[in-house]
Amino acid sequence: MADITRRLGWRHLRGAPTAHIRHHRSGTLVHDGPGLSFWFRSLTAALSEVPVDDRELAMTFHARTADFQDVAVQATVTYRVSDPAVAAARLDFSIDPDTGAWRGSPLEQLGTLLTETAQQHALDVLARTPLAEALVDGVTSVRERVAAGLAAEPRLPATGIEIVAVRVVALRPEPEVERALRTPAREQIQQEADRATYERRAVAVERERTIAENELASKIELARREEQLVDQRGTNARREAEENAAADKVRAEAEATRTVRLARAEAEAAREVGEARAQAQAAWLRVHADVDVSTLHALTGTRLAENLPRIDNLTVSPDVLTGLLAKLGASE
Repeated sequence: MADITRRLGWRHLRGAPTAHIRHHRSGTLVHDGPGLSFWFRSLTAALSEVPVDDRELAMTFHARTADFQDVAVQATVTYRVSDPAVAAARLDFSIDPDTGAWRGSPLEQLGTLLTETAQQHALDVLARTPLAEALVDGVTSVRERVAAGLAAEPRLPATGIEIVAVRVVALRPEPEVERALRTPAREQIQQEADRATYERRAVAVERERTIAENELASKIELARREEQLVDQRGTNARREAEENAAADKVRAEAEATRTVRLARAEAEAAREVGEARAQAQAAWLRVHADVDVSTLHALTGTRLAENLPRIDNLTVSPDVLTGLLAKLGASE
């Protein structure tokens, strides 16, 4: 919308760079171009504002396929006004000289023209296409057909309209049909997921079996080695016992031999000592056999005195002394 200000009965218009302004005064074109700024009188001015920027027109309509199924088409058409003079002559782009607002609805008229034209070509291509094929390749075919149809439409150049691009956003069937179409795909996806799950479980079970077998083999090998260890320990213990028994036997034999030898030596020594003692005793007897009785008594007393304990004090009573003296006198 143009920006219009009032000053003392005059009006000042300031247009946007994307708006083409046409100013007629008394039927004569005075100003013509985008982004204009000028003064004018409202009573003698006829103003038109034609947007020349690219515009997006979103449209949604229903169509029927070859197998009598309803589909919703969502599309967007990008267009621009390439000839503002022609567009201003064919559509009502006039604006109020006091407010700058359009007097009519030119963009709505232009949108209706583009929507009906695009819908006509989309319906034509979808009426010959089954639903399944339309859902797979319908977006491309509808877009190409609508773009070709709009480019060949004679009313658009005659109105000064240029089509920039056509985009088909989506083709959707009715919700019930869409759910019915999704069911096989979902079932297939579920089957694939289940198959993948079963395969993972099978792989997991196989891995667990392999691990269990490895553990069992390890236990068997460990038991076998433990058995070998027990056998080796028994063999070692038996060898050690045999060696200890042999050592004990050798030690006992040596001890017995030593004891026998010692006993023999002791017996021989005792015999020799006995013989020596007997010889000494015999010699002692032979020596004393030739000695008189008094000498033997004296030797006996001497030997007795040698064997008696030490006597520090001797008390002799008169009776004892008298008896001894009597014996000594009688012996003489």
